[in-house]
Amino acid sequence: MSALFVNNLRFLDTTLRDGEQTPGVSLNPEQKLEIAAKLAAVGVDVIEAGSAAASVGEREAIRCIADAGLGAEICTYVRALRGDIDYAADLGADSVHLVIPVSDLHIAKKLRKSREQVAAMAYDAVEYAKSRGLIVELSGEDASRADQQFLRELFCEGVKRGADRLCFCDTVGLLTPEKAAAYIPPLAKIAPLSIHCHDDLGFALASTMAALKAGASCAHVTVNGLGERAGNTPFEEVVMALEILYGYRTRIKKEEIFHLATLVSRHTGVPLPINKAVVGEMAFTHESGIHAHGVMREPATYESISPEMVGRKRRIVLGKHSGSASVEAALTEMHYHVEEVQLNEIVKRIKTMGDEGKRITDTDLMAVADAVLAIKCKPLIKMRQFTATSGSHMIPTASVTLEVNGVEMTGAATGDGPVDAAMAVLRKCVADVADIRLEEYHVDAIRGGTDALVEVTVRLSKDGKIITSRGARTDIIMASVEAMIAGMNRLLEERT
Repeated sequence: MSALFVNNLRFLDTTLRDGEQTPGVSLNPEQKLEIAAKLAAVGVDVIEAGSAAASVGEREAIRCIADAGLGAEICTYVRALRGDIDYAADLGADSVHLVIPVSDLHIAKKLRKSREQVAAMAYDAVEYAKSRGLIVELSGEDASRADQQFLRELFCEGVKRGADRLCFCDTVGLLTPEKAAAYIPPLAKIAPLSIHCHDDLGFALASTMAALKAGASCAHVTVNGLGERAGNTPFEEVVMALEILYGYRTRIKKEEIFHLATLVSRHTGVPLPINKAVVGEMAFTHESGIHAHGVMREPATYESISPEMVGRKRRIVLGKHSGSASVEAALTEMHYHVEEVQLNEIVKRIKTMGDEGKRITDTDLMAVADAVLAIKCKPLIKMRQFTATSGSHMIPTASVTLEVNGVEMTGAATGDGPVDAAMAVLRKCVADVADIRLEEYHVDAIRGGTDALVEVTVRLSKDGKIITSRGARTDIIMASVEAMIAGMNRLLEERT
């Protein structure tokens, strides 16, 4: 364990309170309970379940979480108001995060009170919360801009009145590691101290780590860094920074981190940024030839942590930066065996496609490989004839004549539109051969104008195997048919 930190660092997760204050995010009680249960299972010490004064639904969620027996301390946010404290106690919370404005800006402009009045409110609230049997974490809002002498006096007296813990709130992200090193030590000597940072200027993680090194014993965090404006200190980044950079064992079940991140993303509707540290889509994805080659030989060459450590998997994608090693690895997975000259030509073609802005799919790679290797692949499905009709007073209908395994088949189907009808009739005609499902359909116009080339991408599945296929025509219906038939042939093709 690193000597830089106190023993048994704790985590207070405020995803369900501060994180839910992300604009546009609103969680129902069932979603909150599911997230809380996962937080407890991962090993979070304290879960700030919400602010009881906010709404009836919020109170219902807090009660459900408090009654769930999750094994973590359940906390609620309260102001220095007895009504807020009564809600917390009556709903079964274990503790309160009692927030008191401490900067002169907040005291004068937000509350329109004096320092003395605010201090009196704080002390009364602490004493009342203790009388209701609650653990009290007394929190100084906007502490980064507060008179630090006033803050220390308020905290000292708050502890004398019964506060169990203290919290330094960097409310608008103005704390720096240097200021944390100066401000935190004297406060940490008063009582166990938490650090609560916002990421307005991108310093939340750095300031949180500096505060922990300076004596703070608890980090306030949110999953995926959710929160108002630029968000809060990300839970997953603090955990992995402590574990990897400082050798501190957090007791957090790291292999569950990605599952937790995706659960929160799904329920909040806030997608994970693709370049987000630890949990972003690209965190363990490699394309560059040198990087991909290195990571396949020895993962540590270009990965600071193994993806499995946080419940992830490594991905090698192909594009204009790909080298021969990554292309050969992808070909091997598809059971292609190529000679050096053939591999060089395949890599050349992949790079050309990447330069044109194309996303290289498995089907693209197979098509390139087949062309280079001159594989004579006789398609199982051939289109002989296709028509589609649609109009203001007509039901969209598509008819097709296919040759399937040498047998001619004709069929027709209706749909919500001509494309939907086309998809339906194609699947209908091959139903006797295989149950092929359309998992995803996407269309892009390659350039502007009414004559734009349309690129249709479909994801098809059969017996658990999933492939991606494309069609490109100026006619969206024909592009869709082309993509479907190409994809169905790939799924039905037997490779050895």
